[in-house]
Amino acid sequence: MYRVMLADDEGIVRDSLRMMIEKHFPEECQIETAKTGRDVIELAESFRPDIAFMDIQMPGINGIEAIREIQKSNPSVVFIVLSAYDKFDYAKEAIDLGVMEYINKPFGAPNITAALERAMRLVDQRRKKRSDDLKIKEKMETVTPIIENGFIYAIMFQEQFEEDVDNYKQLLGLTADYGCMLALTVGDDQKGNRMTNAVGAGVRTQLNYHKVRELLKETWDCVVGSVISNKIPVFLPMSARKMDYEERIGMIDVGRELARKLRRMTDISFRIGIGSVRSLRESMESYEEALKALNNSTGSVAHVDDLPIQCRYDAEYPLDLERELFDSLRSGRIDECERSAGKYFDWMTESYGENNMSVRLKIVEFVLFADHEAYLNGGMTYHFEERDNYLPVVMGAEKNSDLRGWFLEKFKEACGNMTSKKEEHENQLVTKAQAYIQENFQKDLSLDEVSRQLDLSPYYFSKLFKEETGSNFVEYVTNLRICRAKELLAQDGLSMKEICSRVGYSDPNYFSRIFKKNLGMTPTEYREKGKG
Repeated sequence: MYRVMLADDEGIVRDSLRMMIEKHFPEECQIETAKTGRDVIELAESFRPDIAFMDIQMPGINGIEAIREIQKSNPSVVFIVLSAYDKFDYAKEAIDLGVMEYINKPFGAPNITAALERAMRLVDQRRKKRSDDLKIKEKMETVTPIIENGFIYAIMFQEQFEEDVDNYKQLLGLTADYGCMLALTVGDDQKGNRMTNAVGAGVRTQLNYHKVRELLKETWDCVVGSVISNKIPVFLPMSARKMDYEERIGMIDVGRELARKLRRMTDISFRIGIGSVRSLRESMESYEEALKALNNSTGSVAHVDDLPIQCRYDAEYPLDLERELFDSLRSGRIDECERSAGKYFDWMTESYGENNMSVRLKIVEFVLFADHEAYLNGGMTYHFEERDNYLPVVMGAEKNSDLRGWFLEKFKEACGNMTSKKEEHENQLVTKAQAYIQENFQKDLSLDEVSRQLDLSPYYFSKLFKEETGSNFVEYVTNLRICRAKELLAQDGLSMKEICSRVGYSDPNYFSRIFKKNLGMTPTEYREKGKG
């Protein structure tokens, strides 16, 4: 059904239009009429037409002005202009307003019906688009919380960090590289810095999650995670790395009002901790700061910058450069890590000179921390005495700048170890497995047995073995056994049963089937072929 409005000051024109439409489109159109500009504007507000036939010259407000007014409240109306005046100015104004068609009077039924058919198709297209848009919106309302929770998980726990975070940012339309984490904790009530009945309140918060999430999104342009125990992690994007004083105070005030609204809405007590602005890779540190802020205060909202619970740096210290250095180290980007190490070292010597002992202390501190990161993430084996030359090297240098090469080399080495030592360790495991298989393939050897020898789960060992050798465990053992069987078949005096036993098979028939599957002939045929 289409709602059609007919606007013309002549009754005969309105009646003619109605007759033409009802004749050619019976049961398809609901028709209302108006004869003045004011009438048509008021009718449009109550009738909400899909299509409007508009005369240009009407008493009072003319058709062009009426169209402008109607479009303010209902921009989707399809207008067909009727006019006895073939004037360019009117036609141009109508086109500028997005009018679908301009028809000169007098007109015939074919002109009207053809124009109305085109208008109906346009209305159908707009309705379909509106329906499709609503379906997409409905789906996004379901999917977006899942995507947002995935983003929160990715920035906090950093599994496949770069690839995952870039994908989530694109899906969510995020452009910020910085932000602060909020920690919302819930309970029946607050006692000191603790929440009572955290478990029960967490369950009730989960039941009210949709309402809590909506209010958070209304308050801040933020990304909301799921309920974890009695906590909700929230990421607030920031365009700059530092939040100024006024912004921080405003955020605290907004947070306090939010906590009150949440209490009234859910009958659950909320506290909000706010961490410092960090890069996305440092989001977990910001979240931990938010939790520390709550633990070290009794207010409904606590900001980490208000409390003496974090390390502060003087204005001259290049904190961004330090973060850049260790970010590149953790990601295994050797060239970038070496450049950052050089910039940081040059800052130290330029700022504090050649003989400042604090420079040498910082050199030792950073190199040891770089080693620590490599040990934790590179699968390395720690040896207590392997760094016993560090202090002699640092203290034996004549001046601080003499240590630049050593400092860069240690960071380069640690950065390389982040990936190479892990690969080396995996290679050693596979080599050890291959040696054990070589020694024992003549026995009833299983994947579980070899995995146990390496102290690995069968699933992980199977995956690692396939990645390193290109063959799965069964294929590898079978190839070894077939190769050994071929050697034994070339020897005289060994029965088929003996050969079968020596290569790890207890059933000669099974051995024969495996042999033929791999070589296209039975063991007996292979032996005879060798003799021939």
